[in-house]
Amino acid sequence: MKNEINQRIIELTSILEKANYEYYVLANPSITDQEFDKYMRELEELEKEYPEFASSTSPTKRVGGEVIDKFNKIKHRIPMLSLPDVFNEEEIKEFDERIKKSGFHPEYVCELKIDGLSGSFHYEDGVLLTGATRGDGSIGEDITHNVKTIRTLPLKLKEKIDIEVRGEIYLGKEILAQLNQKRAEKNLPLFQNCRNAAAGSIRQLDSKIAAERKLDTWIYHLPNPIDYGIKTQYESLEFMQKLGFKINPANRLVKDVTGILEFIEEYQEKRPYLPYDIDGVVIKVNDLEMQEKLGFTSKHPKWAIAYKFPALEVLTKLTDIIFTVGRTGRITPNAILEPVIVMGSTIKRATLHNEDYVIEKNLKIGDIVSIRKAGDVIPEVVEAKKERRTGNEINFQMITNCPICDSILEKKKGQVDHYCMNPKCPARQIEGLIHFCERKAMNIEGLGEKIIEDFFNVGFIKNIPDIYHLDQHRKDLQELEGYGKKSIDNLLTAIEESKKNSLEKLLFGLGIEGIGDKTALLLSKKFKTIDTLIMQSENDLKAIKDIGPILAKNIHDFFENVDNLELIDNLKELGLNTKYLGPEEKYHELISGKRFVVTGTISFMGRDEIESLIENYQGSASSSVSSKTDVVIVGDKAGSKETKAKELGIEIWNEEQWQKIYNSLQEDNN
Repeated sequence: MKNEINQRIIELTSILEKANYEYYVLANPSITDQEFDKYMRELEELEKEYPEFASSTSPTKRVGGEVIDKFNKIKHRIPMLSLPDVFNEEEIKEFDERIKKSGFHPEYVCELKIDGLSGSFHYEDGVLLTGATRGDGSIGEDITHNVKTIRTLPLKLKEKIDIEVRGEIYLGKEILAQLNQKRAEKNLPLFQNCRNAAAGSIRQLDSKIAAERKLDTWIYHLPNPIDYGIKTQYESLEFMQKLGFKINPANRLVKDVTGILEFIEEYQEKRPYLPYDIDGVVIKVNDLEMQEKLGFTSKHPKWAIAYKFPALEVLTKLTDIIFTVGRTGRITPNAILEPVIVMGSTIKRATLHNEDYVIEKNLKIGDIVSIRKAGDVIPEVVEAKKERRTGNEINFQMITNCPICDSILEKKKGQVDHYCMNPKCPARQIEGLIHFCERKAMNIEGLGEKIIEDFFNVGFIKNIPDIYHLDQHRKDLQELEGYGKKSIDNLLTAIEESKKNSLEKLLFGLGIEGIGDKTALLLSKKFKTIDTLIMQSENDLKAIKDIGPILAKNIHDFFENVDNLELIDNLKELGLNTKYLGPEEKYHELISGKRFVVTGTISFMGRDEIESLIENYQGSASSSVSSKTDVVIVGDKAGSKETKAKELGIEIWNEEQWQKIYNSLQEDNN
């Protein structure tokens, strides 16, 4: 095992060293930033767990890359350290808690993380003396002749002052488009993105070429602010702006983590509309004395982090394909992946849906594949990067027998899925129990996937009614590791409370094929009791809006099954509610039948409350603006959704308008 760990560390080290050289020296990376981050994180975690295998020259101990020989070298008087990356809200909160545990109560400055090339600019007596890249953090490349061509970087400051400032050299999106148009006309290879174009431009020996590229800068850091009597990061930004440097207007002073998260959300929405590329947000403790006390690690300041926007689509390795059995018996191929961060969460597997899906995408075990989250929730494999195949990949082979009970699989007529038809297949039974207990169904807290599987295997729960007989196993539960009296009491209380759920929860939990939580709610509101629903014919069900012929048949067939009717009778005897208990739908001429999008912050109501109210008045709520949207309700910091609504000519309600409508609804209820 340890030998395998050591080999993986050696492999990761080789990958990262090659990537560093390609990125910093050649300005021609062969892997994406996301892949680099993934490998770096894996190496950091392995070295932390197995320090005996960590090398003194590991990429994790380096700040940047090598310095190319065609430029002179400049030693940074104060090292240019990189910032530690974070990828989700939890890690931001952990950063804040670490600082608070040190005895501080900080304010923060949020700055956009520009996707360009870091630079250091040294002035003497107010005149630009040198410009340098970050290089390896200690020694950079002398790019003075090229930075002098950047029109936004002052050659002479407004004061005669000795100063060093740091910032980002970047290329605007419009400039990139113009450059690529000219290159296309000359049959030259196009620049892949703004960052690569900026990096290549600043490394030109001929400054005329750099001048033609129209590079730009944002200045964001003063390495020694205390020397100028400055007490905060925000003051240092204002100070540099007064000297004539270009400072990003989006920089914002916030009071706490809530302010950080609001800033991030705002600029995630605005990101596509900015004239330059950003890939995240930099968060810095504002108070400079506090920064000094917090100090540094060998690589990073302890008072700043860089939040990286979730990648919409990332690359990783498909290491295996396994098969799972759902509650209906459907067999699903699943991709086993090298762990990768997508939209802020770590993904280790993704659904491959069915045999046809895998064949259509020509996926092979060992492929480098692109992954994205469908609807920001379910990870899916987009495609295999066939150009990166080595010849060692393994072809996909669909199984013919159930991986759990070994029953021969069948394909239903007109469907692409394979099914295990054995109703007593343990996998089907366990999945059905998990579904029944999940949050959108009966919401039995304490009966998660692993616990249900354990209780199934020891014989406590074999079917749904067994859940409500679990109190008969109280003594047996107390003998299981990790189950104290309090946890058992809480679990049994949650089971008892679930009996009071409204009909839609039970209906969804029964697992009728094709019935989601919204359809369960629709049926519950219409028929009020499960007995009334059972009596409906297939044609009655087909006549309902949003219930198609297949779904109508599934519902009708379910309630025609004697075993299912016996189950419902058992649940009634156990005291489960089978009536709709939710609010009756109401009508309002400005809401009913319309599609809404809520964006920004409404001061007197949360977004979930507004959407719930809209749905209660027979409107619908969506997360994205489209031509089908009727109204967009905008609050403070509404962002790009408001802009898109205006472009599409969609009706917009501000907070004042929504307040009046809300007040009228309240009056109607009184």
